[in-house]
Amino acid sequence: MRYLLLIFLIFCIYIFYEGLKKDPKIIPSNLIYKKIPDFYIKGYDNSEFSVQDLQNKNVKIVNFFASWCPPCRIEHEQLKDLSQTVDLFGVAKKNKMIDLSLWLGELGNPYKRIGMDYQGLTSIEWGVYGLPETFVIDKDGIIKYRHVGPIMKRDLSKIKNIIESLR
Repeated sequence: MRYLLLIFLIFCIYIFYEGLKKDPKIIPSNLIYKKIPDFYIKGYDNSEFSVQDLQNKNVKIVNFFASWCPPCRIEHEQLKDLSQTVDLFGVAKKNKMIDLSLWLGELGNPYKRIGMDYQGLTSIEWGVYGLPETFVIDKDGIIKYRHVGPIMKRDLSKIKNIIESLR
């Protein structure tokens, strides 16, 4: 019985140790190196916003955010920086139009277009589990990189390098 308990204890320590090696910011995505999911939602400007808006032959970024999301506020300056070099599209998850208008009025609008994901279904299709999440998409509509959490100043050079390598 003692040997069985010792083996179980060693096994638990091993599992715990292996778990400590993993970076919690790295979350696997089934969409990396695949085409962007098909979607159709209302745009912030009351027009249609769909996968066709992302089909141009440029490298682009899709950022899932919300005005009620504190980390989204933190990353907003970095998004304004990125929007100077690449087309930036936003998807506002479970956001009210008036709240989003006030938020963009206060912070500025770095987005080329914004889609309103009122029910959060488009976010689910993209595999978004929390906000903010950002995707870098190549010229052919293939997702090449996923950034989970707010983009901080320290992340800008990595993301800009990825964008530059895809051009």
